[in-house]
Amino acid sequence: MKISTKRIEKDLEELKKFTATHGNGATRLPFTKETREAAEYLKELLRDAELEVREDTVGNVYGTRRGKDSSLPAIVMGSHYDSVQNGGNYDGIAGVVTAIEIARLLRDNKVQLERDFVVIAFMDEEGMRFGTGYFGSKGILGELSVEETKKVADKDGISIYQAMKDYGLEPERIPQAAWPKGRIGNFIELHIEQGPVLNTNKLDLGLVTGIVGLKRFMVTVNGRADHAGTTPMDMRKDSVEMATKVISKIPDYAREIGKSTVATVGFIETLPGGVNVVANSVKFSIDVRSLEIENVNEVVKRVKNDLDEVTKLYDADYTMIETLEILPAKLSDKMIDIMEESAKKHGHSYVKLPSGAGHDSLPIAHNIKDTVMIFVPSENGRSHSPDEYTPYSYFGKATDVLYDLTLAL
Repeated sequence: MKISTKRIEKDLEELKKFTATHGNGATRLPFTKETREAAEYLKELLRDAELEVREDTVGNVYGTRRGKDSSLPAIVMGSHYDSVQNGGNYDGIAGVVTAIEIARLLRDNKVQLERDFVVIAFMDEEGMRFGTGYFGSKGILGELSVEETKKVADKDGISIYQAMKDYGLEPERIPQAAWPKGRIGNFIELHIEQGPVLNTNKLDLGLVTGIVGLKRFMVTVNGRADHAGTTPMDMRKDSVEMATKVISKIPDYAREIGKSTVATVGFIETLPGGVNVVANSVKFSIDVRSLEIENVNEVVKRVKNDLDEVTKLYDADYTMIETLEILPAKLSDKMIDIMEESAKKHGHSYVKLPSGAGHDSLPIAHNIKDTVMIFVPSENGRSHSPDEYTPYSYFGKATDVLYDLTLAL
């Protein structure tokens, strides 16, 4: 464990350099210079672990340690290497580095598994730049199309299609990223918890039983631009007033429904954005999550009803575009049992818990039933923030369990 912890710490400290916001957390958005630098560094680590290294047509980076029979479904382990704006240095990337450490342990101990062991670093899990997400994992599942990349753009109007070309990829070759059916036998992902449960209860590990489903929308409320001083209040079509009447109710809808349901408005843009102008339009995002998709749909239904009512009252209109839908996923009881026995053997404390955050394991679990996750604590429950931190000793403890799981599989 000491060797694992030391190597993992060294790699994660080095990866902190690949950010657009030095000194203010990690900013490694998809198809940017910083992501390219991180990808090349990861390739070096994969080669050092004596893996066969590839970068696919959607920007995923992975390395393969050949087993005795490569025709058998592979054991695949990893996470994503992009980040949110001013995010943390462990979210996603820690799962990639830990998977590389498992490959190094197999090398050091001269272990050849019965089947291939693949380490993968996924491109654009977060969806921060383009408002989508799970780009790399959907790519290997064959769930991406070239046309989709032309329809979605970032805040500067750059489409995914163009961003990929600027990054050195050929978007027309996206279908080639799909792995053959049956190639993945087991998928395993380590991740920081991004919540307070493990840290608060002073637990070493979380064995994840399931992942919430989610839906994301981009809503635009269209009013009318007017002079802020000369337009009477009863003669306005103020898009801010309309939008805020709806937005203010969304958190309470999630609280009323309960049962692990959460709802967030994380992005708001007002146009034209002048201090002395009644806004012509307001664009805002909605992110709704729950272990039960029915709860997600209920929040969405209530929001739509509110939008219908408020825009009708002001003789205005709106659009509500769904940008992402992922159903909830149950994770592998078999692999959870193996990890539980390993944790007991090593004396690591643990709890079984669901994940309130989405991960690459979510779309994969819908296709590969033998998918599992393991969490390590986030100090003070912080994540998606420069304050994100996990003591490196926890990655060592998780490595104990993941190595045992890999050998067992």
